Amino acid sequence: LERVRQLGQALLLRLREVTHSVRIGFGSFVDKTVLPFVSTVPSKLNHPCPSRLERCQAPFSYHHVLPLTRDAQAFEREVGRQNVSGNLDSPEGGFDAILQAALCQEQIGWRNVSRLLVFTSDDTFHTAGDGKLGGIFMPSDGRCHLDSNGVYTNSAEFDYPSVGQVAQALTAANIQPIFAVTGATLPVYQELSQLIPKSAVGELSEDSSNVVQLIMDAYDNLSSTVTLEHSSLPPGVSISFESHCRSPEKSEGEAGDRRGQCNHVRVNRMVDFWVTLQASHCLPEAHVLRLWALGFSEELTVELHTLCDCNCSDAQPRAPYCSDGQGDLQCGICSCAPGRLGQLCECSEADLSSPDLESGCRAPNGTGPLCSGKGRCQCGHCSCSGQSSGRLCECDDASCERHGGIFCGGFGHCQCGVCHCHANRTGRACECSESVDSCVSPEGGLCSGHGDCKCNRCQCLDGYYGALCDQCLGCKSPCEQYRDCAECGAFGTGPLAANCSAACADVNVTLALAPNLDDGWCKERTLDNQLFFFLVENSARGVILRVRPQEKGADHTRAIILGCVGGIVAVGLGLVLAYRLSVEVYDRLEYSRFEKERQQLNWKQDSNPLYKSAVTTTVNPRFQGGNKQSLSLPLTQEAD
Repeated sequence: LERVRQLGQALLLRLREVTHSVRIGFGSFVDKTVLPFVSTVPSKLNHPCPSRLERCQAPFSYHHVLPLTRDAQAFEREVGRQNVSGNLDSPEGGFDAILQAALCQEQIGWRNVSRLLVFTSDDTFHTAGDGKLGGIFMPSDGRCHLDSNGVYTNSAEFDYPSVGQVAQALTAANIQPIFAVTGATLPVYQELSQLIPKSAVGELSEDSSNVVQLIMDAYDNLSSTVTLEHSSLPPGVSISFESHCRSPEKSEGEAGDRRGQCNHVRVNRMVDFWVTLQASHCLPEAHVLRLWALGFSEELTVELHTLCDCNCSDAQPRAPYCSDGQGDLQCGICSCAPGRLGQLCECSEADLSSPDLESGCRAPNGTGPLCSGKGRCQCGHCSCSGQSSGRLCECDDASCERHGGIFCGGFGHCQCGVCHCHANRTGRACECSESVDSCVSPEGGLCSGHGDCKCNRCQCLDGYYGALCDQCLGCKSPCEQYRDCAECGAFGTGPLAANCSAACADVNVTLALAPNLDDGWCKERTLDNQLFFFLVENSARGVILRVRPQEKGADHTRAIILGCVGGIVAVGLGLVLAYRLSVEVYDRLEYSRFEKERQQLNWKQDSNPLYKSAVTTTVNPRFQGGNKQSLSLPLTQEAD
């Protein structure tokens, strides 16, 4: 995460070496917040990774944090506010994040330009069917479900998307994904990249220090690869491609390829794709076929018809189909009258400088497609299609750079791929204004003397920041700068009290009797620790300090201290008395119960198992007299 915080400025600088139209955004993901993916114990939800020392935020499925912007500082600021999170299992909910980023185009801020999605992770991903483990059976509906805070709210209702859904959404949104993953999961994402058109995979180092270089390498690979795709075909129709890449790094494609692709295409290099369609039987109705290059917003639409019935024995003389009667129509082909040429007999030999109808539609060397592949050749002249122009349709008036999603920023017109800007506008997309109104600081200088005004925006020197370069790291804020002048001018105290008029000669101090305090007011303390407020205003006459008078009041410090001490002592005595009272009540209750039980005791000799008689009788066995005598001896025995 620390590497991602430092990513914004470095990545924008590298990408601006390639193009000036660059924006960057940020989003994060964890996993579905249901068992067994995330612990639902409240303490675990609040702190899912107790083994880490730093703060760990609660888990979530996907959170879109920052829309696409040119502000690298905003990127670093928003990323700096993020904290790590955690889940129970190893796979993550990255597919949910990719799908929502592709579908929610307004919230993300996608423009009609080349779109890159950088996906970074250190583990694998959940896919369709895994949601059943958490009791989620509803398949992903392929719709945007981000709320006003950018949070995916329906994560617990819909299952993870499948690989096919992710690939279809990325292709439909013209988004090229870059998977930046660690070495342990690299093989998995390499297999995934083979299923997603126009995607790239790179290996992150352990500390993610190579993330910028990885993204640039993947971007170069994607931008130098031209891949031609097509929409679905009707039954019975097949398509094949033949690629003419004109590149020494790649051999020419062969007819029959199911996809047209050229690698290592350099800037301003033209590549050709020959597309062949074959129908095995007649189509019941016309079918619209779309062809487009992945990563580009333009597409070609072809309407397919099959001609299955043709009566070749029935000729139609001077048919209207053949340029209003300039030939006879036989078996679907025009047989032109003398002096007429062309597929529809639309050309006159007298108007042609050469009998070769295509000679005027090719480059002087005779190579390349007719009319640069951007128009039709009619009677030796190019009829350009779309926004192409030129004798050979070599100029594309729709290939100029955009600014704010508009050709030439709306401040010029596109001609042959180059923006011709209006007055006071410069730049490749007319994005720069030669005005300096937004760079003038209140003091009258440009960018406060700490930067240069470019495109009516301040480019600050190192160490300075702000719209007018009026702030810097380690510099005093306006409140700190004028605190002493406000104190001495309003109250006659402070470190400048002795020479206030000389030290604050360019500062006008006034008292504001009943101001409405807001965030613009400075809050400072005097040398005697008294709080006061003042407002810094810049005017043509200099700096004006509006100071709020101090509110004098009695010093209640001693009373507060004595009250606190007395309160603590009183509370302590109350607790001690309450404790002694509770002990006394408890002892009295116990003694009363003991006396009651003692009075209820009524022991008897025959019922006491511990009682033994104190008299012992002994008989002499040798005594034979008529009178038997017994001897009784009193003995005492202590009963236990």
